[in-house]
Amino acid sequence: MSACLFPIPWVDMSAFAERLRLLREARQITQTRLASLLEVDPRVYNRWERGIASPQFDTVVKIANILQISLDELAGRSASITEPKIHNVELLNLYQQVDSLPDTDQQALVSVIDGLVKKSQMQKVVGQRPSKRDARVVA
Repeated sequence: MSACLFPIPWVDMSAFAERLRLLREARQITQTRLASLLEVDPRVYNRWERGIASPQFDTVVKIANILQISLDELAGRSASITEPKIHNVELLNLYQQVDSLPDTDQQALVSVIDGLVKKSQMQKVVGQRPSKRDARVVA
């Protein structure tokens, strides 16, 4: 296998490898998880990040979609690296399909998500307060 399946004259592949790693880490995705989403062996993905091999163009497009960036950002032609709005790729994929749901289903989804967020917030509040037993130990 050659180091690059197709040369792209305007892309420095060593810089691409480093950029790929930084973008993946910024989105809190492991190499194994991204490889799984791309349906490639994790060892193959690892070679891309080390600059030993390069993905094919259709895979580069998939990478950009998963990382929620433009091809220019991925290739280093654009300096702006935007923070992803949704880090969880599966949740992002579902989110992108929500508009196609009927209004009643969208409202039900809003209620479910709202309930989960409020539950999480309550758990944080309750978890931060010292219990009565802890207050007795301090006194």
